Amino acid sequence: MGSAGGEMSKQALEKSYLLGRAIAERGCVLVTGGCPGLPFAASKGAKDVNGFVIGISPGIDLREHVELYKSPTEYMDVLIFTGSGLMGREVIGVRSCDIIIIVGGRSGTLGEFCIAYDEGKPIGVLVGTGGITERLPDIVESIKKETGSEIIYDDEPYSLVDKTLSVYEKVKNNPRRYDASG
Repeated sequence: MGSAGGEMSKQALEKSYLLGRAIAERGCVLVTGGCPGLPFAASKGAKDVNGFVIGISPGIDLREHVELYKSPTEYMDVLIFTGSGLMGREVIGVRSCDIIIIVGGRSGTLGEFCIAYDEGKPIGVLVGTGGITERLPDIVESIKKETGSEIIYDDEPYSLVDKTLSVYEKVKNNPRRYDASG
């Protein structure tokens, strides 16, 4: 999950590409918002090593995906049209994943982080990619809510994937522990 637009450094794009490769090389499926920017770079990285990529589109069909949302169709094996708009797509995307990794990010990525956090999912944060990744420690501190989510911070894509997979292996058969009262 990461920035589709706005300011993106060359370093953030490179790390996103390597993240996609790392995910694919570990035999995992990459799920993105099917959008440009950092998720597109990750998709390219995954496809360059024959990974499998699923794009979750906010559009109701291909025309809306491309014309209204200005989103690509390259580097995806499956494109799921939700018709849910940008915010609705976030819930579907996050709930479709076992692990969430945050790269860069603006308001949409923050929303995805919050959904994953409330769901108690393992969350990786690729440090040094700008956007909300720089503010997440303060945000988590101010939330003061135990959800069972474990957050891993790392500035190296391969290491981050390995660490989040390790956390997932420990918790995958455990029921989520979270404060349902919100």
